[in-house]
Amino acid sequence: MRIDIISAVPELLQSPFEHSILKRAQSKGLLEVVVHDLRTFGIGKHKQIDDYQYGGGAGMVMMIEPLLNCINSLKANRSYDEIIYLTPDGETFNQGLANKLSLSGNLILVCGHYKGIDHRLRDHIITKEISVGDYVLSGGELPAAILVDAIGRLLPGVLNNESSALTDSFQDGLLAPPVYTRPADYNGWKVPDVLLSGHDKNIEEWRNEQAEERTKKIRPDLYE
Repeated sequence: MRIDIISAVPELLQSPFEHSILKRAQSKGLLEVVVHDLRTFGIGKHKQIDDYQYGGGAGMVMMIEPLLNCINSLKANRSYDEIIYLTPDGETFNQGLANKLSLSGNLILVCGHYKGIDHRLRDHIITKEISVGDYVLSGGELPAAILVDAIGRLLPGVLNNESSALTDSFQDGLLAPPVYTRPADYNGWKVPDVLLSGHDKNIEEWRNEQAEERTKKIRPDLYE
């Protein structure tokens, strides 16, 4: 999979993809992440990428021409399954959407900045709009990093144990059950006996019960 990220502040994305699981995914050739500096496509000698909004009002708007030129330059080299705009008023990102996007071949992520992008791009060029939550950030770079992480770890061969991703929270509509490791007794805080029993069926039943109980208590909206 290849993910191209268009950003007005590409420096914000230097670290997230250079460590841990995402670094391993790229080293294995399973994932390619390329960050593009939008100012490379800026207008005039000052490489302008934003301007005042029509109708007045506070805040600048990202211009059509630099973004479209950048997108078209990428599309000239390969086809893309989705051109995604990261925006607070998009579809809320969740595990199901991550699963679906992980089946893609190539994606473009457009990071908003300032007051956002000229809406004509959203009407004619963007194919999907995604939000990471009902709050506003300074730009789309951190949400883009979240998408890449959530999608990248699902690619076959990225995780050492692929079944690990299948038991994460939300994969089956429930929160994950509690997990424990050594020591079995720490200052009187004990690991549940069933997990030490070696009885696979009982352990599986306990985990399912715990997942339901935790979901009902912590996320009643999800449980319903």
